[in-house]
Amino acid sequence: MSMSLQLTPVEAVACCSPLSREPLSESEAEGIVPLLKALADPVRLRLMSLVASHEGGEACVCDLNDAFELSQPTISHHLKVLHEAGLLEREKRRVWVYYRARTDALSGLAALIGGQGQ
Repeated sequence: MSMSLQLTPVEAVACCSPLSREPLSESEAEGIVPLLKALADPVRLRLMSLVASHEGGEACVCDLNDAFELSQPTISHHLKVLHEAGLLEREKRRVWVYYRARTDALSGLAALIGGQGQ
């Protein structure tokens, strides 16, 4: 029986060399795709930016709804996609959910694309 190691998208991007140093393997590329797909939507990219740049580094879903002409369930869906991809952490406090950007995921993507570090 063969067992293969399954990395989360954040772990996959963290272990890759910058694109300018060496080509990605097929499995590395497949592991990183969920992060890039999550950010490829304009609403999710804006949400990521709003959360990451929000005072204190976190934002309540109640702070994010007014930035869009979208329903609250639609905003929550986009936040869920970002969370499931590993780009956001979330914490429920009473009736509200607060989101915080995963700086390790963002740093890993920046290093992968920008050719920094490692």
